[in-house]
Amino acid sequence: MKRNLLVSASGVSLLYLLAGLLPVKALAVKEGNNSKTISTTETLPQEILSFDGAIISEKVNNQIPFEQIFVTNEITTKAAVNEKQENAIASLNQSNQQLNKKPILTAQTPQFNQNQKQNSQQNTNSPGQVTSVSQLSDVQPTDWAFQALQSLVERYGCIAGYPNSTYRGNRAMTRYEFAAGLNACLERVNELIATATADLVKKEDLLALQRLQEEFKAELATLRGRVDTLEARTAELEANQFSTTTKLQGEAIFAVIGATGGAPGRENPNIILTNRVRLNLNTSFTGKDLLITGLQSQNFLGGVDGSGSLQQELGLTAPGVNLAASSARTGFEPQFPGFDPKNLSSKGANSVELYKLLYIFPVANKLTLFAGTAAEVSDAFPAITPFAGEGQEAISRFAGLNPVLRVSGGTSGSGLASAAGFIFNPSKSIDFRALYGNVNANIPRTAPDILPGVSGTPLGSGVFGGSSVIAAQLTFKPSDALDIGLNYANSYHEINILGTGLIANDTNALGLASGNLGIPVKLNSVGGTVNFRFSPKMSLSGYGAAIFVDDSSGRVNASTTFTSWMVGLHFRDLIKKGNTAGIIFGQPLYRTEASGDARLAAVGVRRETPYHLEAYYKFRVSDNISITPGAFVLFNPEGDKRNETTTVGVLRTTFTF
Repeated sequence: MKRNLLVSASGVSLLYLLAGLLPVKALAVKEGNNSKTISTTETLPQEILSFDGAIISEKVNNQIPFEQIFVTNEITTKAAVNEKQENAIASLNQSNQQLNKKPILTAQTPQFNQNQKQNSQQNTNSPGQVTSVSQLSDVQPTDWAFQALQSLVERYGCIAGYPNSTYRGNRAMTRYEFAAGLNACLERVNELIATATADLVKKEDLLALQRLQEEFKAELATLRGRVDTLEARTAELEANQFSTTTKLQGEAIFAVIGATGGAPGRENPNIILTNRVRLNLNTSFTGKDLLITGLQSQNFLGGVDGSGSLQQELGLTAPGVNLAASSARTGFEPQFPGFDPKNLSSKGANSVELYKLLYIFPVANKLTLFAGTAAEVSDAFPAITPFAGEGQEAISRFAGLNPVLRVSGGTSGSGLASAAGFIFNPSKSIDFRALYGNVNANIPRTAPDILPGVSGTPLGSGVFGGSSVIAAQLTFKPSDALDIGLNYANSYHEINILGTGLIANDTNALGLASGNLGIPVKLNSVGGTVNFRFSPKMSLSGYGAAIFVDDSSGRVNASTTFTSWMVGLHFRDLIKKGNTAGIIFGQPLYRTEASGDARLAAVGVRRETPYHLEAYYKFRVSDNISITPGAFVLFNPEGDKRNETTTVGVLRTTFTF
């Protein structure tokens, strides 16, 4: 399995290397969704929490039919492999190809998402019980061979798992299935002979075994070939496994992005090629806990002033220290490309960073705790909307999540905060989660000011000092077709920002005429998200949000309110199984109220409600590759009628391994 993993990784690495060498002038990278135990996982449902694609587990089919795992008796003749044996071995190899499947995640544990639907299949047969491998019934209960084996099973206890040690003789068996049971009796008799208890073996039983062995010689030899193959593959897996406790999952996104429109008098920016690559190590020490360690690199540009970003080239970002925010941003772009907002230090394109470090562990049947030094609000809260999924679903930042989750850098894409919280599941239909996050836990002292009221560590310092957020989400399912999430966040920021990365007015959130960035603010944010599946392959989803911003310094008297909403249709298995699509319309964050010293808009702005229209289609090339063409159109971008209608087109290719 790991050999193939390395092969897959090397292929992606080659493409990634090529992308990393390409010059980029402007910008440049869960998973859904059934969760299972730490050793068996599939893709998780959209409504469940996703750690930015982090793996929880991988699906390995270890329920191999009984006759494939029996060890043949030493008195069994090892015949040359004939054509029938070769076919059987090929069949075994094909059935075991799943052992080489790479984990695809969307990162949740059953304990961290107890509101998730459980779909894991368990083997209903008793341990060691013979199971059918085909519909061929060559050995009937009335046959002499069947009756002979039944007698041996009941006399020597050859096959475990049957009540009262009796052999169920009320159904026919295939010859290979029968041979598996025969092999067990041969092994049992050998054990009795080897332990000097041969007197317990009757002569007539030895004669019956000899006759049965001759009759089923071909089937016994086939079983031996299958077992040898399985043992060789198992040894190879053990020798090359990455870790007994850790699963590796990767995602590489390559995207071509082009845009037209923007501020008046601007030329259209060049088409750019961007990438984001993530490697997640998911470790479980008990089988119920999960340690997520995530590494990433990306080649989006921006810096503190947005230099080189697509948003700046369109002229949609605020002037000066703007943190490169605008409504033209793609969903897989980090919130702070090219720099660290904690200390304003620069980061080079495709430099490797730790973007996720989070530990999740259950403490009771309905209570799970989590804590980490590189985490985000979206790590803990279910997205609800099916458009969430930076590498697989909506292409814009607007469509993926409710803005309340993004407040205070809650979806920075770089694990901005140190956070701790809990998940409480009082029932299958109710899920309540809350957390405290602080972006400055590793900074012992605030740096000197570089602007009035803005220090070199603009978000503050210390675990309980500076910018912080307390957030909660209540998720409930009134029915199987309806999911509802309610969000609340209380934030404090050392500087005058929203921290969503959604619009240019993310900076100067109070709307002060002076544009003073050094005024601390308090934010109260409320929102709700709904997803209604009115058919198995179609759902209607939407959200609404309001962010109330107030001065926290006492130096000014200002308050302002931002609102946003979205509604969209999501399609599953459209045209082809595994393909998805979305049509989305809504209003990006827009300042709707202002009082005191706050202003609705800067001087010269022609206020007009902004709107966002988006469409995309993701088609799955294979289990590990998907391609998503899409585009979104911004009407009255940034709430300014002077700005031209802006169109952003994206061609995104996502590799998972």
